[in-house]
Amino acid sequence: MKRTILRPLEPVMEAIRTAKSIALICHVSPDGDTIGSAMALRQGLLQLGRPITMFCQDPVPEVLAFLPGAEGFRLPENVAEEERFDLLLCVDVSDEKRMGRCAELMSRARHTAQIDHHDTNTNFCEVNCVDGHAPACALVAYELLERLGCTITPEIALCLAVALSTDTGHLVYNSTTPEAFHAMGELVEAGAPMAEAFRRLYRQRPPRQVALLAKALETVTFHHGGRITSIQLSREDFEACGALSEDAEIIVNYGLDVKGVRMCVFARETETGVVKLSLRAVAPDKVSGVAQRFGGGGHAQAAGATVQLPLDEAVRQVVACMKEELEQAE
Repeated sequence: MKRTILRPLEPVMEAIRTAKSIALICHVSPDGDTIGSAMALRQGLLQLGRPITMFCQDPVPEVLAFLPGAEGFRLPENVAEEERFDLLLCVDVSDEKRMGRCAELMSRARHTAQIDHHDTNTNFCEVNCVDGHAPACALVAYELLERLGCTITPEIALCLAVALSTDTGHLVYNSTTPEAFHAMGELVEAGAPMAEAFRRLYRQRPPRQVALLAKALETVTFHHGGRITSIQLSREDFEACGALSEDAEIIVNYGLDVKGVRMCVFARETETGVVKLSLRAVAPDKVSGVAQRFGGGGHAQAAGATVQLPLDEAVRQVVACMKEELEQAE
């Protein structure tokens, strides 16, 4: 069964075809989907003879550094005063705030466009192709490259496969669609070495990350009759382990994997004192509404927000909102 191509990508394709220079923008605290999709697009669009520059305000996570081209990202503040772009193309960015400091580059672009898969997307660009049913932006990027006539090289296939894998939990999340399985098969057939990529993504852990996980699991707290869990880490916890912010990415799901749990929150204090919230839920329960109440967003079962609150208070308020959501659904 061949994948069906249905997305309204024509305006984005036209914007790419007419652009003499393109800036690809990833979201803050980048994950595998935004990084992998952007790198795949860069390699594909270079085949069309377009100068492509990738931007992200935060570094590529160490676990993704093996991807071809991962060293090619620039910081937005390193753009020369006279530098301009015909097209600024956002990849997996749900709203302008998620661009971080890269939002400053919008004023340097003649036109703006985006591809994304978040239901909470604010359509902040001139041209917007947002498929809220796609489990990963990688599927939108894959279709875009195919329809532009780009060759899916082994390097492009690897970037797309990693993007798809990381946003679907290696094809096991509830959001995973038949299209995702078909696409992964095609990408492996195109040369993506998924056995090695899987080992790097999900099996290798630096010692500092294991130490951080141990601290996090000590804080697991059950609420609302065991239907909600909370996990929290302070700045001091990160410092004690010598851990990086990216080392916390694996932690949130440990709170959701406990039998009987419907929702979980993982709260971590950053170096600047703000608290990042990662929220998860088991379908049909949803946490996107909870995230929006704190100025964030995301997917129905996976969302996040950043708040200016003490760590304990942030957890208390989120858990209270989760209780309300569950009580309304019962």
